Order: sequence, then C-alpha cells, then structure tokens
Amino acid sequence: MEQKLKDQDVLLVKEKNESKLKAVSGFGEDGKLKTELPKQTNTASFLKIDRHGNPLENFFTNFQRQYKNPTDFKFFRVPANLVEKTATVLDKMLKSPETPSNKEMLDKHEVKPEQFLKKEEKKQDVPLIDESKIDWKQLEQLGVSKDFLKNTKNLDAMLNYQKSPGLIPITLKTDDLTIRTDARLAFRKDADDNFKVAVHAVRNKPELNRPYFGVTLTDEDKNNLLKTGNTGRIIQAQYKEGVSTPVFLSIDKLTNELVAARADKIKIPDNIKGVQLDENQKKELAEGKSVFVEGMTAKSGKEFNAHLQIDADKRGIGFRFDQQQQQGQKANEQRQVRIPNSLLGKELTQEQQQKLEKRETIYVTGMKDKKGEDFNAYIKVNDEKGKLDFYKWNPDKAQAKGAEVIPDNKSKTQVAVNSEGKTNEATKDVKEPLKKEQVKPSEQQQTTKRHRSKSHSM
Repeated sequence: MEQKLKDQDVLLVKEKNESKLKAVSGFGEDGKLKTELPKQTNTASFLKIDRHGNPLENFFTNFQRQYKNPTDFKFFRVPANLVEKTATVLDKMLKSPETPSNKEMLDKHEVKPEQFLKKEEKKQDVPLIDESKIDWKQLEQLGVSKDFLKNTKNLDAMLNYQKSPGLIPITLKTDDLTIRTDARLAFRKDADDNFKVAVHAVRNKPELNRPYFGVTLTDEDKNNLLKTGNTGRIIQAQYKEGVSTPVFLSIDKLTNELVAARADKIKIPDNIKGVQLDENQKKELAEGKSVFVEGMTAKSGKEFNAHLQIDADKRGIGFRFDQQQQQGQKANEQRQVRIPNSLLGKELTQEQQQKLEKRETIYVTGMKDKKGEDFNAYIKVNDEKGKLDFYKWNPDKAQAKGAEVIPDNKSKTQVAVNSEGKTNEATKDVKEPLKKEQVKPSEQQQTTKRHRSKSHSM
C-alpha cells in the first residue's frame, strides 16, 4: 500500500473564502466538489492521480462545466504519501505567496485548469456545419457572398446552427420584379444532409394575435413580449397533435419574429458574470420570469446591474438594461453596410462592389459633387459607423486617414468650393463652380472676378 502511494499524487484545493487547503475526493451528486481534511489517515478516500497517467483532463472538464468562475479555486498537486505534511507547508506559504521562496514552491505544485482544457477548447472551435455541404450558390442568388458573411462576422455563428447575429441585406429577383429587404440568415439541413439557406425576413411588427402552435397568447403575454421581448412564463406549444411541449417564447428583436426554445434544453447556470445565483433566482429564471441581479462583472472588469431572463432567441440568459444602458449598447453595435450599385452618380463595376464587400479600398473617378462637377476619391466600408468613408489618399497605405468625404488631392479644392462652400484667396470671389481637378479660377473667371471687384469699389 505504501509503495502504491509513492506512485500517486493527490489534488489539494483552496477556495477563495477558505483559509486552509483541503483534499479533493471527487464530485458529489449535486456536481459540486467533495473535499476532506488533508489527513494522512484519510488518504484512501482522496482522488488519486497516477503519475504515469493523465486523468486531470476529464476532472477539469467536469469542473469547468459545474463552476462558471473557476478563478475562485486554486489547485495543488502533491505526493499522496506526504499529503498532510505538504498541505501544512503550503498553507503557511499561502499566507505570503509573493515571497520569492514561497512563490517558487507554490508554482511548482500549482495545477491550473486551463492547462487541461486546451483540447476541449479546440473541439469547440471546430464549426458544427461542414462548409462543403452548404449550397453557396443559393446564397449568392440572394446577393450575399461567403466573403461578406465572413467580413461582417456573421459566418461563425451560422456555421454553428445559429442565425446571423446581424441583419443582412438580400435581393430577391424574378423575371420582372426585384425585391430588396433585410433578413437574418441561417443554414438548415435538408433531406439529403446538405444545408440550404433559411431566410428570416424583417416583419413590421410581431404577430401576437395569431395563435402560436395551439397557444392563444393572453393580454399579459402580449404586454410582456412588447415590453421585455419574452412572455415571462413557459407556454405549452403543440407541434404535434395531442402532444404539448413546454417552451420559452420570445421576440427576435431584429426581425420581430416569434421564436421558441424548448424548456428542457435550457440550463440555468449557478453563476452569472461572477455572481452566485440563489435557489429562488434560479427557480424564477426556470419559470421564465425576470430576475434583477446586481454586481455582475463585464469582460472589461467593470461592474454592472441588469434584469436577467431566458431569451429563446439566444437559447440562454438574456440581459435587459435600463434605457440609458440600452442606448449605450446600441451605439456600440456594429451596423451592416449595404454595398450600392452606384455612388454619387457613378456606376460601380462588379469588381469594385466585390472589393467593398471584402472590406478592401477602391478608387472611384467621375463622381458628382453637389454642383454637378466630377471628382475622384478612395472609398472604404466603415462597419463601425455603418457607412462608406471617402478619403483623399489610400487609407490602407497612409499613416493618417483623411477626413470624411475628402477626395484625392487633385479634386480637393474643387469639392471644397462646390460641395462645402469653402474658399481660399484665389477663389473667394468666384461664383461659378470649379471644374474637375481645378484648383484656381480660369482666365474667364478671373476676368469676371475683376469686373465684380471694380463694380463693388465704384
């Protein structure tokens, strides 16, 4: 027995609010860690780690599933036959962990969960949908390319059976009709295990007066949906005759479509953004109700408060903020940019449109300013502001970008005078618009200018 212990290690854990280390004996029926005092006499019940094997990957994968804030725990791997003595030494060192000799010893024994989660993370990064099984031609018939989905950060979500996070401009063409609208897109499997495009078009308003799969929405349901986006309760949808399915029902805020999520597929977490939920909060969330939670921590490290509620469209917990927070959040959302067929009177070639779609810079000549005169400019999509930006030089090569709607140097003076009403010493008395690439008055304009000056002086 003693010889066997020499070949094994034990895992010690220190929780954030605990003063001493404990030995891990496994997981309880509730999925939480089971621990015991690190006494040598208790060794038989401890979780053993064979030095020639690697069972920690499964252990930390399970740990990650149960605990949403793993930084509250510190783990240390120590010899099983010296567990009590080593735990006593480490407890003392943890009181002054930054002392160089203590830090060296603690680092030697510490085990970090992320070291054993890399394989799990890689699996999650692999898209669930095989791109080779997608009907990309069908997508192109809607006027949408794969590059556009990728550059607007919609593709990753769609490859994981989700709808595009943002609205996408689509074009539907028939022999004598062209319809342009915005929609959220998704990939859905057909009978041959290939994937077609599902279009979730924007509706003017939610259809709340029509029964949803056998369920007539109450006035309270409708008010809740319009106010919060969720019914506030579980409804019993009948997708099959005589069979009721408990679902959460919400509104897709981008399309106004009613969306349902099966209640048995939604897991209520124990911890959200660093805040431990109590049993009553978890119960109310599971019933579809709204719960107000304070002191959550954003990725930026800033604390925030919000109403939490199951959002069927997100298939999980949704955050609802007060009006001021919502305005700030909307300002930060990336807006989709529609690539035009023409720009300021100049038709864009297919190649130019494709470059803009790929977020590349193009150079366009012969556009019209406000006075109807031609000018040239570099153009690039600005996703953050949801528009096209114009530059006087190539923004991909220049160190500093030009101001908005500033054309190239050859047309700078012309557009300043014609479109912006600006003048310099040479153009201050010129009333006629400048021509393309003109930077000073023509001889005829100079003559007109002198005549005006004389008439003013008489």
